[in-house]
Amino acid sequence: MAGGIGGSLAGRTLGILGYGRHGRPIARLAEAFGMKVIAWDRTGTRPKPDEFGVRRIPLDDLLERSDIVSIHLRLSDESRGLMDREKLWKMKPGAILINTSRGAIIDEAALIDALRAKRIAGAGLDVFAVEPLPSSSPLRTMSNVLLTPHVGWQVRDVFHEFVEIAADQLDAWLKNELPKSDVLNPDAMQTDRPRSGELGK
Repeated sequence: MAGGIGGSLAGRTLGILGYGRHGRPIARLAEAFGMKVIAWDRTGTRPKPDEFGVRRIPLDDLLERSDIVSIHLRLSDESRGLMDREKLWKMKPGAILINTSRGAIIDEAALIDALRAKRIAGAGLDVFAVEPLPSSSPLRTMSNVLLTPHVGWQVRDVFHEFVEIAADQLDAWLKNELPKSDVLNPDAMQTDRPRSGELGK
């Protein structure tokens, strides 16, 4: 993002969409910079702050209160297009939107309109609705947008973690058990394919 003198993070409010495996570490980093952290409560069942003092609140309230909104959601029927024009216009004027999750969570056309109208101060995008981002996209030339490639996860430790997750899920499937890690297609665990004790029969 171009021009002007930057500001401090201390005292600002970070709103996290997706306060789980990826969102929680971001909250710890933000707190180290003196930020206040709030998270989206999708269930309405967590009125009290968690052990780190992070309060979960309704989405509209979060958007109105956050100086920075950071997205860490899985792409699903619930999250696809979540940040549409209505939600973007609920953000605090001067706020910054960051998406390192999945591009389809944001209505890109509505985001471009919000950025052009200076309805929000800027956006940091690591993912896009169409990847690679088309050369004709206005996002490529906007002074209030920072674009980065989605390659931060490509480190040795993450690949080791992927192998461990795959092995855990295969082992659980062979034993007809639920794996310790999340399964994106749980119906696959219910198939009638032979398990380890049946292989070769």
